[in-house]
This record gives sequence, structure tokens and C-alpha cells, in this order.
Amino acid sequence: MPVSRNTRRAAPVLAAATTAALLLTGCSGAGGSGSGDSDDGKIITVLMVGNPQMEDIAKLTEEHFTKTTGITVKFTILPENELRDKVTQDVATRGGQYDVATIGAYEAPIWAKNGWLHELDSFTARDPEYDADDLLDPIVKSLSGEDGKLYAAPFYGESSFLMYNKELFAAKGLTMPERPTWQQVADFAAKLDDDATGTAGICLRGLPGWGELFAPLTTVVNTFGGTWFEKDWTPKVNSPEFTEAVKFYVDLLRTHGQAGASQAGYTECLNLFGQGKAAMWYDATAAAGTLEDTSASAVAGKVGYVHAPVTKTKTSGWLWAWAWAMPTTTKQADAAWEFISWATSKEYEKLVGEKLGWSRLPAGKRTSTYAIPQYQQSAKAFAEVTLRSIEEADPQNPGVQPRPAVGVQFVGIPEFADLGTKVSQEVAAAIAGGTTVEKALANGQKLAEEVAKKYRK
Repeated sequence: MPVSRNTRRAAPVLAAATTAALLLTGCSGAGGSGSGDSDDGKIITVLMVGNPQMEDIAKLTEEHFTKTTGITVKFTILPENELRDKVTQDVATRGGQYDVATIGAYEAPIWAKNGWLHELDSFTARDPEYDADDLLDPIVKSLSGEDGKLYAAPFYGESSFLMYNKELFAAKGLTMPERPTWQQVADFAAKLDDDATGTAGICLRGLPGWGELFAPLTTVVNTFGGTWFEKDWTPKVNSPEFTEAVKFYVDLLRTHGQAGASQAGYTECLNLFGQGKAAMWYDATAAAGTLEDTSASAVAGKVGYVHAPVTKTKTSGWLWAWAWAMPTTTKQADAAWEFISWATSKEYEKLVGEKLGWSRLPAGKRTSTYAIPQYQQSAKAFAEVTLRSIEEADPQNPGVQPRPAVGVQFVGIPEFADLGTKVSQEVAAAIAGGTTVEKALANGQKLAEEVAKKYRK
């Protein structure tokens, strides 16, 4: 049974560490499973994506979790694309290397259907301090299986929005609307692109990967009126609407985007925008916490946050959660849940606020987060638009036509990971100038037709 959170004792402040040091000390080797029992207590292995919120928990775990529970946590931290390859290989082949892994709203329902994950409702039910009713409904639904049970506990939830440098806008006499159109964004980018200072008009993901390039790009496709598949699984990758959206995105990046855009993903854009080297950035709402941290960002206090740009739809933000899942192969289920419970608790959010800064809370998953006075003050620039964006995201109807599967920035079928990644490689080549959008999407249409054969009747 899980250890009561009341048995945990307060722990001293953890000294600050650089990211490089963290990655060295926070990671286990990626070799054989390190889970099991040691002379001093249990050991669990955790695989997680290398985002700032995960780096924070790696810093805090030894002093604030292991010392109170006796459970040693061996972390492996990987970039997003590598994480997906690693965790999919381990879980699908029942390798049993990890007791806990971060997955997202795309994987959770599919892997639950395959029987690869422990359901977590039974764990929350016997953990009275967890307060599962406090979790945001859209996030819970995105991480639930067809049986309605929760299969991954959200660490942080997010939608997408547009971030802009208020100082650069003021210097040009520009005003950002609360809900801009993509054409307005393109016009702003043209006026703010400045070769003399090395400032890009906008930063957008161009790194191949269905969860990298196609996360923001599919939301652009949606609001331009395109879709990967129609309701009857007719593939539409080379449709006029899909093509117009991708050409807009590629042209915007090539004319006013960051240098080396085809190799820039979330992390690269976070660093670039955080250094003041881009006037705008369209990406995850979860980035705001890092941007408002004065120890990690040169633009803290200078960023404005508005809703995701639109064209034909009223909204276009995505819905996502990085969440902790427990593969059915784990032999440390109770210890794994103890870690998951702590990592997703109100107690952990308070710990992050007190030790690392209130803007850095892994937010977007609990209603109560938005009632914390310190968080309200620290996150006043972005908390409200984040919460509204999460609530407005519609995975059932994200575009202008009915869809055959759920998902805003993805298609909720197992084949999409491979399809989206392969088409993203084609589009990245177009961003780099190695092919045209038309050729890239013609190849993508052929790949989508192969996928559709399985589903069309």
C-alpha cells in the first residue's frame, strides 16, 4: 500500500545546480533495469523527457522524496524524440526496464487499450490525500482509456499559445490582439525580423517528429481548414487546405524565422526566445514558467501571452499532458505509485514554489493550483490564458470538419506516430530548402493512403 504522505518529513533546501550537472547526477545509466531492492530500501527506474519541469523534479527527489520514503529513484532523461523511441520500444516489447515513464495524451489511451499500462484509479482510490477530483477534467479525459479509467497521472498539462516580446513590440509601436490571426502574426514577424540584431521575427518548431514539428503545424492545418483524414478515413494530406497551411508555415519560417529552423524543436526555441533572440514564439503554454524565471530567462517580465492564432476556427490551441505511467511489467507497483503520487500532488507543487520559484510549478493539471496566492502573483501574466486555452481545446472537433479519431495536434491511432514523423521529415526538408511543400505532401499523401486502408470500410 502507498505510504501516507503524513509520514514524510520536511527536508532542507536543495542547493541550486546547473542543468549540465543535473543531467549527469540525475540520470541512471540506460542499461539494464535498476529497479528492485537495495540494502537501504526500494529502487525504481524512471524514464522522462528532458523538459525543465522534469529537470526540476530530478533536483528535488533525493532530498524531498527518497529521504522520507526510502525509495531511491534512478532517472533517465532523454530529448523528446529519443524518449518516445525508448519508451515505446521498452513498453511495447514488455522489456520491463522502467517502473515509471513519462508519456502523453497520444500514447495513454492507445497503450491502455493494448494492456501495457496499470490503471491508476485503484491507486488514487486508496490514497486519500491525492484528491483526484481536483485534477482538470480535460486533462483527465485525455489520459483515460476507453474504459474511462485513468492510465497516466498528469505531471503538467498544457495547451498552446503565442508568446511575444513586449519590449520589441513597443519599440515598433505594435499592438498584439488577444486572439490574433495567423496573417497578423506573419505581418508582425515581417516588421520585427531584424538581421542587424540577430532577432528572428518568430520562432517555430522545424525539427522532424510528429510531436515536434507537427504539434504546432497540425494546429495551423486545423485552423486553415485542413485535416489528416476526413470522417470516413479519406486521407487529405495533399488537399488545398493542408497545402496552404504548410506553405504558410514553411514560408513564414524561411522568411522571418530562426536560423537553422529545420533542426530547432521545443528546447531550441525555448532557449532562443528566452535569450531575446526572437520577437514571437508559438508553442506550449508550459514554457511560460521557465520564461518568467529570472534565473533562467533574459525576457522575464517582458513577455506577453495571447491565445493561439487562428484563421477559420475560433480557437486552435492543442491539448497535451506529460504524465507518469506505470508499465504492467513493473515489479515495484506500490513504490512506483508512491513516486507518481508525490510528483503529481499539491504537496509537490508547493515544494517547487518554495524551493525553485512559484512560476515554475508544473501547472495545468489541478484546479487548486490557480487558487494559490503566490502562484497567482507569479503567473499573473499567463495563468488565466493558459487555463482558458486548456478548457477551450477540443480534441473531438479541432477543425472545420468531423474527424475519425480524437486529437487536436495528432490523430489518435497507433499508426500516426510513424506517419506523422515521416511526413514531418518531408516538411523539414522543405523548410531547409531541399524540396517543395507540394512534393513533401504528395509523398505524405501516399503514406496516409496506406494507413487509411486499415480503417476504411
